[in-house]
Amino acid sequence: MRACLPPFAGLSLFLLAFPAAAQTTPAESADHGAHHPAAPAMDHSAMPGMQDQASPSTSPEAAPTMDHSAHQIPQADMPAELGTALPAGNALAPQPPRDHYADRDYGAAAMAASRETLRRDHGGGTYSQVMLNLAEYQAHAHGDGYRWAGEAWFGGDINRMVLKSEGEGEIDRGGESAEVQALYSRALDPYWNLQAGVRHDFRPDLSRTYATIGIEGLAPYWFEVEAALFLSDKGDVLARLEGYHDVRLTQRLVLQPRAELNFAALDMAAQGIGSGLSNAELGLRLGYEIRREFAPYIGVSWDRKAGDTVRYARLAGERASTISFVFGIRSWF
Repeated sequence: MRACLPPFAGLSLFLLAFPAAAQTTPAESADHGAHHPAAPAMDHSAMPGMQDQASPSTSPEAAPTMDHSAHQIPQADMPAELGTALPAGNALAPQPPRDHYADRDYGAAAMAASRETLRRDHGGGTYSQVMLNLAEYQAHAHGDGYRWAGEAWFGGDINRMVLKSEGEGEIDRGGESAEVQALYSRALDPYWNLQAGVRHDFRPDLSRTYATIGIEGLAPYWFEVEAALFLSDKGDVLARLEGYHDVRLTQRLVLQPRAELNFAALDMAAQGIGSGLSNAELGLRLGYEIRREFAPYIGVSWDRKAGDTVRYARLAGERASTISFVFGIRSWF
């Protein structure tokens, strides 16, 4: 029967039989080159970059230093800062590319129609919205009233047609004043629109038409701001500044402070308006968004006449200031 040896038994027997092959002393390694006199010594002097190499017997002062100047990248050739590494500034955005790779395969005419469809479907379309900012009942100590303010627009991202309307009245006396504006709106940037058109006032005693120019937009910190200048067909000049801010207390509970200031360049006795600041309205309304498009609210509104408008109001038997508790609906679709 043949004996079975472990797998490494052959290697063990080889090491026992030839111990000199497994162990080599440093002296033997040093004398190993003496048995080969025909082996020429390698001359490194002919190799580029190997001249004047410092040997162990050479002093450090004699060893030349390596010249890295040829490997240095000139400062002018260093890559410029890109992306988020760029410093802050107000430079214009780069121009969009005018060459399109797909034109090489499908033709410029076919791809132009495709890009027009893409632009129309993603930002170049027409939209519309109707928003009723205020539709409220006002309760105060000297008779209840009502007020509304809203707008509707139709158009695209740049050009729109806008209709605005607002008015107020007393429950026992009917409509006191109302106005309608028809405006063309042109986007100045993503946040502001320039508006121009006509305004017509409906009053029981006197109606008047105005040319209108104004600006409307979103100021920093999400303040909705509107400023307008009105010039009537009789030479009367009026101005209005209003704004509001939605403070979201919860996902559905929204607190809205609101302010409106009205000015007149000259006295308008027939309409009971004095020059300068004619009246100011400050309000605070708390709404609950049952849906984003529908929010009933409650609040308080303070209306104060100023300047010569106070005198005209007292001559007409009206009060100069009124505090009203309001409740109404804000909606859009």
